[in-house]
Amino acid sequence: MHISILTFDGFNELDSLIALGILNRIKKPDWRVTIASPARRIESMNGVFVESHVSLEEASSADAVIIGSGMKTRDVVADESIMARLQLDPSRQLLGAQCSGTLVLARLGLLNDVPACTDLTTRPWVLEAGIEVLNQPFYANGNVASAGGCLASSYLSAWVIARLEGVKAAQNAIHYVAPVGEKEDYVERTMKHIGSFLTAEPEVV
Repeated sequence: MHISILTFDGFNELDSLIALGILNRIKKPDWRVTIASPARRIESMNGVFVESHVSLEEASSADAVIIGSGMKTRDVVADESIMARLQLDPSRQLLGAQCSGTLVLARLGLLNDVPACTDLTTRPWVLEAGIEVLNQPFYANGNVASAGGCLASSYLSAWVIARLEGVKAAQNAIHYVAPVGEKEDYVERTMKHIGSFLTAEPEVV
């Protein structure tokens, strides 16, 4: 199972790296989590350099793709050379967008008539793209999900795990990363937000 996190120059560390950490709580030989970007080396909005694991083309064939956010996402969606490399398809993969990553889904035409979540800064631009913005941290429609607010990346990650490995695996991953003394509360809150968007059994797309 390959889950790839699209991460662009100027990326928000909380979005991409929290997802990377939570998704890697699944310890199975066939479970692979990667950072994908247009270039081999990218710099975050706060000056942290990260080397990508895979290209955008390889990420496009992953079982699940999370689109991280960043301060340059509007430049990304305006760059045809980047957008042309993204061949995402919700009929064969799970797709999730974090904050301004929702703009990428909108630009690819994957949010037609589907509301979405995003952060407060990005909200006007998503509305401008013709997408209804919800005042909630997480929403999913079939195989397409979105989350709003940096720490909502945990909900997006839990949704991916629950869809691919089951609810118990998602609960265990969140329980591991949650603060001591608040673990049960964190798990309960996470499942409250994503539970209604899950199928009864793990779904391999």
